[in-house]
Amino acid sequence: MFSHLQAGPDDPILGLMAQFRKDPRAGKIDLGVGVYRDQAGHTPILDCVHEAERLRLAEEDSKSYQGMAGDPVFTAAIEALALAEHPVRRDHRVFTAQTPGGTGALRVAAELIRHSRPDACLWLPDVSWANHPSVFQAAGLRLRDYPYYDAPTQSLRTDAMLASLAQVPSGDVVLLHACCHNPSGVDIPAGLWPEIAALAQRQGFVPLLDMAYQGFAEDLDRDAVGVRALAAAVPEMLLCTSCSKNFGLYRERIGALSLIGDCASTTTAAGSVMLGRIRNIYSMPPAHGAAIVARILTRPALTAQWQDELTAMRERIRRMRALAVSRLAATGLQRDFSFIERQRGLFSFLGIDAAQVERLRSEFAIYLVGSSRMNLAGLSEGNIEYFANSLATVLRQ
Repeated sequence: MFSHLQAGPDDPILGLMAQFRKDPRAGKIDLGVGVYRDQAGHTPILDCVHEAERLRLAEEDSKSYQGMAGDPVFTAAIEALALAEHPVRRDHRVFTAQTPGGTGALRVAAELIRHSRPDACLWLPDVSWANHPSVFQAAGLRLRDYPYYDAPTQSLRTDAMLASLAQVPSGDVVLLHACCHNPSGVDIPAGLWPEIAALAQRQGFVPLLDMAYQGFAEDLDRDAVGVRALAAAVPEMLLCTSCSKNFGLYRERIGALSLIGDCASTTTAAGSVMLGRIRNIYSMPPAHGAAIVARILTRPALTAQWQDELTAMRERIRRMRALAVSRLAATGLQRDFSFIERQRGLFSFLGIDAAQVERLRSEFAIYLVGSSRMNLAGLSEGNIEYFANSLATVLRQ
């Protein structure tokens, strides 16, 4: 069965991680892997997570299954985090299921789309998370893209995007990044979401929101403005959320998929179909990460502590963006990197070519993916000068 198989290509980011670990050079910098790092270059466990885990160990009295939808305390809390007291919740138009990470939510969404409307096409931004196409294609969906990112200006192609969305047929699905666009850092501005919502309503396409970074751009509420605007305007939508970044629970693989239907009975029926897809993929979700998040979001003291820690992470990323711009300007480079400070979340494109990316790695032990996407959280006050001077050397030569 297996003797004819050839080894598949290495994942570019996982391969970069392996190279970085093997590199013996002191002062090496990892700007490739998409995780938050503190000033010391460490991905920390939040203090609120430590306390929630302590409570879980003290309170847990069973290791039995929780059911296909997962922990109901978690799903209610994560739904409220995204939608607050939105009318769709009051009208019982939302069904939320716990998933193995945000990627699990995307795959369940893909399976649900394929089951519900096999001929639907899924539209992706022309620059999107590298794993998006493979997740959806693995479920058998047809993909198209729409204009989003303008590389020369490091900005949103607003007019082209809106013109393209105005042509999406009824019943197709459009994926939108809710905030902190990965990989570009170029977000849809708050004032544009009502126009996108109006297009979705007029055209009849179904929005699929990917919100992996709530709280990393502005704050928890402003980062969800697009989600809430669309929920108020369209009869149906899907929302994928992740707790990897804002709770620092990367390895716990905890996320959620929320389905909004046009009425309570539709949502109930569609929710049952979603559970059927879950049963066929992984049957039941893992419990630990959901138990942590549930405790944090339902205990006021832990919620307040989490929000303080989330604010500190967000502000550190903003500080690194501003510092990167100022240090690069101080090198005397004529190139304008001010776009880095205007963008949001962990990522920005440096806008350099693959050969320059390779020189940063081979000569200066600075690691980023070939597209020049950089993770700003890999920078610190201790290495920013070295990064700026190294990049300046590469660009001058």
